Amino acid sequence: MSVTRPLPHDAARLHVTGEARYLDDIPTPRGCLHLAFGLSTIAAGRIASMDLAAVAGAPGVVAVLTAEDLPAENDVSPAPAFHEEMLSTGDIQYLGQPLFLVVATSHLAARKAARLGRVTYEERTPILTIDEALAADWRFEEGPRIYERGDPEAAIAEADRAIEGSIEIGGQEHFYLEGQAALALPQEGGDMVVQCSSQHPTEIQHKVAEALGVPMHGVRVEVRRMGGAFGGKESQGNALAVACAVAARAAGQPCKMRYDRDDDMVITGKRHDFRIDYRAGVDAEGHIQGIAFEQFCRCGWALDLSLPVADRAMLHADNAYHLPDVRITSHRLRTNTQSATAFRGFGGPQGVLGIERVMDHIAHTLGLDPLEVRRANYYAETRGDPVHASPQNTVQERVHTAADEDPNSRGAVEAIEGVATPTPSSPDVQTTPYHMPVEDFILNAMTDRLAETSGYDARRTAIRDWNAANAILKKGIALTPVKFGISFTLTHLNQAGALVHVYTDGSIHLNHGGTEMGQGLFQKVAQVAADRFGVDVSRVKITATDTGKVPNTSATAASSGSDLNGMAVKAACDEIRDRLATFLAERSQTTPDKIVFADGMVTVGGERLTFEEVVTQAYIARISLSATGYYKTPDISWDRIKGRGRPFFYFAYGAAVTEVVIDTLTGENRILRTDILHDAGASLNPALDIGQIEGGYVQGAGWLTTEELVWNDKGRLMTHAPSTYKIPACSDRPDIFNVDLWDAPNPSETIYRSKAVGEPPFMLGISAFLALSDAVAACGPGYPSLDAPATPERILAAVERVCG
Repeated sequence: MSVTRPLPHDAARLHVTGEARYLDDIPTPRGCLHLAFGLSTIAAGRIASMDLAAVAGAPGVVAVLTAEDLPAENDVSPAPAFHEEMLSTGDIQYLGQPLFLVVATSHLAARKAARLGRVTYEERTPILTIDEALAADWRFEEGPRIYERGDPEAAIAEADRAIEGSIEIGGQEHFYLEGQAALALPQEGGDMVVQCSSQHPTEIQHKVAEALGVPMHGVRVEVRRMGGAFGGKESQGNALAVACAVAARAAGQPCKMRYDRDDDMVITGKRHDFRIDYRAGVDAEGHIQGIAFEQFCRCGWALDLSLPVADRAMLHADNAYHLPDVRITSHRLRTNTQSATAFRGFGGPQGVLGIERVMDHIAHTLGLDPLEVRRANYYAETRGDPVHASPQNTVQERVHTAADEDPNSRGAVEAIEGVATPTPSSPDVQTTPYHMPVEDFILNAMTDRLAETSGYDARRTAIRDWNAANAILKKGIALTPVKFGISFTLTHLNQAGALVHVYTDGSIHLNHGGTEMGQGLFQKVAQVAADRFGVDVSRVKITATDTGKVPNTSATAASSGSDLNGMAVKAACDEIRDRLATFLAERSQTTPDKIVFADGMVTVGGERLTFEEVVTQAYIARISLSATGYYKTPDISWDRIKGRGRPFFYFAYGAAVTEVVIDTLTGENRILRTDILHDAGASLNPALDIGQIEGGYVQGAGWLTTEELVWNDKGRLMTHAPSTYKIPACSDRPDIFNVDLWDAPNPSETIYRSKAVGEPPFMLGISAFLALSDAVAACGPGYPSLDAPATPERILAAVERVCG
C-alpha cells in the first residue's frame, strides 16, 4: 500500500546533497544573454525624460529595450480587467517599477548597467497608506463589497454588552529561498521554450504568447521544481518570463533573468496589509449576538489577485464561529506601493485574525477564559452525513468496485450569477455568512482533545500563578482554531489534467498540471499512481510540469494541488489498469472485477503474474499503455457579487496551543511551547503533512511577530534584505513542538479521503500572537489592543498602554 505511508520527499536526497537542479543550476546554452530591469526611483509621477546612452554603452551590454521596443502586448497582469505594464510607458506607480530592460553578456554586467539610466520625473505625492487611499477614494471597485446576513445593527443594539476595536495587520514578504528566475530558449519557426520558477506555467505560456504575438501552441513552458513559492510565484514571475522571451526573440539567443534578493523584494508584491475595524454585541456568556466587520485591504498599484484575496478574507471572517447576524464590508484600496499578491492563505489569514481578535477582546471584557468564549460561539458539531459523503474507498481495491465511480459524473456547477442558496441537509445545520451549510464541523471534539493532551487548563492556572509572582517576565497562553475553505473561489479553476505512460518493463512515467515547490506534491501523486497499479512507488517517475504534456492547467495554489492532480492521475491510471484487467479477464474467461493489483503482482484467479509480465503481454496484444486523466471538483458554485453559494468543496480544521514569555522592560519574547492538532483527513503521507504543518505554523507566527515591512514617506521599501527583514530562524521555533494529526477520513469524496494541508496550518500561528496579547494583559487592567506584527517595540508599547 503506497498511500498513507510516511515516505520522504521524492527529492529529499537531492535537496540535502545539493544535486537538485533549480532554474539557476540548469546549464545555460552557449551565448546565453542575461537581463536586468532599470527601476524607478520615485513612487508616483511621470517620466519627463529618459537618457539610456550610458546604459547602452556600459561593458557587456548588447541591447536596451523600452516599452516602445516590445513586439506586441506590454501586459503581465493575471487579471484580464487590468492592464499591468511590464515596462512603464510614462506613468510611475511605485518605487521599483521597471522602466527599461538591459540585455547583457553576464548577470552582473546587466545589473550594473541598469543603474546607469538617467531618468527625470514629474513627481507627485504618493498615496501610501490605507487612510490616504480612503481620503483619495482610490479603489479597485466602486465602493465597498458587502456580505450581510440578518440585522447586525439591531442585534448589537439589543445585546447585553457591546465591544468595538480595530487591528492593524501588516503584510509579509514571501522570502522563498530560490528567487524569481526564468530562461527563454528561441526555437525554429518563431516558437519559444520557457523554463521558469512559477506556480502557474499556463499563465506564463499565455502571457509570453501575448507578448510575442503568437498562438499559445508556439510557447512551451516547463517547471521542474521551485525553491519555495508560498503564492509569490503565482503571478509575479510573469514579468521575468515575458522579458526573457521578448529579448530572446529580438537577439535570436537564449536569455536568462533572475532577481537578486534586494531587487526581488523591491519589485515583487507582498501579502496584503489589512486594517479590520469591528463592533460586536454579546451576552454575559460571550455569545455573539451581532457583529459588523469593516476590512480595509491595501492592494498596491495593480489589481493582480487582490479581488479574490479580499473576497477570501471576507469568506473567513467567521472562522470557526456561527455568526447569526453579521455584516462584512470590504474596501479594496489602491496605493503607490508594490502590487500586493497571493500569499499562503490568500486573504484567509487576515479574515481569521480579525474574528480571533474579537474573541480575545470579548473574553477580556467579560473576564472569561478565551477558550470558553470560543467554544460558546463554535458552529454546532454535525453528526449526520454531509452532502459529499459516499462510501469510503479502500486503499487497495479491486478493479471497478462500487465505490470506484467516476468523480466527474457529479459535475460542477459553474454558474457565476444567479446561484441559489444551498439547502442544508438537515434543519439543524448552521450556515456561514455567505449561506454555505457547515456540515462537517469537528472542532468541538478536536478542541477537547487538544486541551486535554496539551494540559491547557493546568497550564493556564500555572501561568496565572507565575505572573502573580514575577514582575518582569510575564507568560501567556492561547488556544486558537482554524476552519479553512478548500477550493478556488473562481469555480472554473477547480480542474486538473494528467498524462500517464506505462512502459513494458513495468515502470511508470507521470505528468500532471501541478508544480513542485518543496511541499511534496510530486511524492503524494506518485503514491496515488503506485497504489492504483499495486506497485511500489519507486516504479513511478514524475517529470517536470510541462504545458506541452498537460495543457490549460490551473495554478498550484488554494491548497488544491493534491486534491485536483491526485484525482486526475487516479483517473488516468484507472483507465490503463482497466484495460489491463479487461485484457486479462478475456484471456482467463473471468470478469475484470476479479483481477487484483497488489504488491507488484496481478492476481488472475489462481494465477499470479508480475506487473511487468502483464504489461509486456498487453503490449504484445496491442493494448494501449498510455492515458490522460481529468478531474473537476463537484458541487461548488459561487456568486461573489451577491456573496452567496458553496465556494468550497469542504473545510479543513486545526487548533493550536501556544505558550510564550515576554520581557516587560524590552518587549523581547520567546515561544516556549506549541501543541498542534490538525485535520489532514486520511493523510496521503503523514510525514509530509506534519512537515507542512510545522512549517506553516512557524511562517504564520513569523508573519505576526518578527516580519515587519517598512516604507518611508517617499514610498521606498526600507526592509528589502535579510539584514532588515526578519523571518523566523531555527532558534525562533518553540523549544517544545508537538504536532499530531486528527485521524479521520474526509467526509467529502477527495483523493483517498485526504484533506488539503498547504494553507490551513499557516493560521495556527495566530495562537502565538494571541498568547503574546495574553502575556501583555497580565501587566495591567487595560486591553492590549496589540497590532501585528507584534514586534518587541509594539509589545513594549502595549505593556505601557495596559498599565495606564
